[in-house]
This record gives sequence, structure tokens and C-alpha cells, in this order.
Amino acid sequence: MLRETLSEAMKDAMRAKDQVTLRTVRLIMAAIKDRDIAARGNGKPEGLDDGEIQSLLVTMIKQRRDSITQYEAGGRPELAAGEAEEITVIERFLPRQLDDAEIAAAIDEAIKASEATCIKDMGRCMAELKARFAGQMDFTKASAIVRQKLG
Repeated sequence: MLRETLSEAMKDAMRAKDQVTLRTVRLIMAAIKDRDIAARGNGKPEGLDDGEIQSLLVTMIKQRRDSITQYEAGGRPELAAGEAEEITVIERFLPRQLDDAEIAAAIDEAIKASEATCIKDMGRCMAELKARFAGQMDFTKASAIVRQKLG
């Protein structure tokens, strides 16, 4: 499903001569293909599913945010702007991101569902969150909140 959406977006960007979208979607498709090859080597011949692709997109956004920070620190605002444009394109393929209140509610629900009571149960709680909210939240931030609530 997500693969088809990306393919259509690439075709639309070609027709519209939208170079930023075209370049970014090509980067996404190349990253997916690379991960597909790695998945086949690990006994998963069908490649990545939509959840794994969404995870990949979240990772790509994090990489670009890190690059923006480095470019701004290095006095290269034009490169930082290019990375920001790519983030905007990548975000179009992800579900709506949860806000802080929704993340807190989801964490409380996951703690309850996984019957987590101490920091040792954090893995179960995070697995519950990742299964239900893939691509919808920053799991680094969620992990810190779960650690705080359980610890």
C-alpha cells in the first residue's frame, strides 16, 4: 500500500517537475530497496511491510533533523533549508503524529495493557506502543516518558 503511494507520488512529481519531491521520493525508494535486500538475506523474501517502511521514514526524518542542526551550527542555512524541505515531503507519507497529550495517554494505556509495574517491564510496554503506534510517535521521547513512569 505505502509502496504504491510512493510510486504514484514519484510519477506525479515527475509530471509536475517538482524536483524536491522527486529527489526525496527517490531517496525513500532507494532506502526501501536497500532494506528489502537486507530483509531477504534474513529470511523475509517479501521485503518490508508498511510498518517497517513507516519506521524507516521516521528514521529518515531524524537523520535530516540532525543534519539541520549541524548545518545551522556550521553556518550553512541553505543546506538546512534543503533538509527541511525533504522532511516536509517525507512527512506526507506518515500517519498524523500524536501530540504530547496523546502520547501520554497512549503510554498510560500501554503500561496498563502490558501490566508493566517496574523498569524491567519497559520492553513489553515499548513493544506494545510500537505495535499500535508505528510511525505515529517519536519512540525516543516515549521511551524517556515510560522510563520516568516505571522507574
